[in-house]
Amino acid sequence: MTPPSAAPAPHTPSLDLGGRTALVTGAAGGIGRACALRLAAAGAEVRAVDRDEAGLEALTGLAEGLAGTVESHVLDLTDLDAAEQAAAGTDVLVNNAGLQLVRPIEEFPPDVFHTVLTVMLEAPFRLIRGALPHMYGQGWGRIVNISSVHGLRASAYKSAYVAAKHGLEGLSKTAALEGAPHGVTSNCVNPGYVRTPLVEQQLADQAQAHGIPEERVLTEVLLQDSAVKRLVEPEEVAEAVAYLCGPQSSFVTGTSLVLDGGWTAH
Repeated sequence: MTPPSAAPAPHTPSLDLGGRTALVTGAAGGIGRACALRLAAAGAEVRAVDRDEAGLEALTGLAEGLAGTVESHVLDLTDLDAAEQAAAGTDVLVNNAGLQLVRPIEEFPPDVFHTVLTVMLEAPFRLIRGALPHMYGQGWGRIVNISSVHGLRASAYKSAYVAAKHGLEGLSKTAALEGAPHGVTSNCVNPGYVRTPLVEQQLADQAQAHGIPEERVLTEVLLQDSAVKRLVEPEEVAEAVAYLCGPQSSFVTGTSLVLDGGWTAH
């Protein structure tokens, strides 16, 4: 009998997206930038979508020399028709774009609530709608929705964000059920607090909402329920996205891949 220590390492299929087109929203920074670079490294032709033109230009520079390519598309996702059109011909769709405002419900501006739901829930619906005909036609597709621990748990003062992420979870599951007969998977990735400009902005907002100094917000508010007391890195989220696009995950659909440092273990 072969000793366990001498057993061959299990084969892990590598991610090869050569010939595939991927669309990543919110690609100019943070999680979106990391995802765009990871998919391009796997050989994909990445459509990087964001309204931040300067950020997209910086991204294309970072992508030089990778196996795939990154092409920037300046787009405001509140233009829903344009968002749907941009997704045509997409093999891999990563719905990542988001925004945040921390306010009590009675002080939350209705126009901001509407914008958050438009960008983070209605735009993903339109992007999925635009991508599915091509995916169905070829019998293969990968939809990855960057949700959040807030897609599974609520926090005070984040009514729009929590509502949008909970809705995204339901949309993702519905897409999974409809897409399964066509070779299309749909999943959520649910990180805790990630080291991004969005989270950095929350430090000031949360300090105001809770009436405490910013330096206490990270440990006493953001990471209070996390067993692992650190922020998630964008590259860690991108690697989870890559896993869901790989051959080893073809049976994974309609679920949520949680990277929350133990938050939801409570």
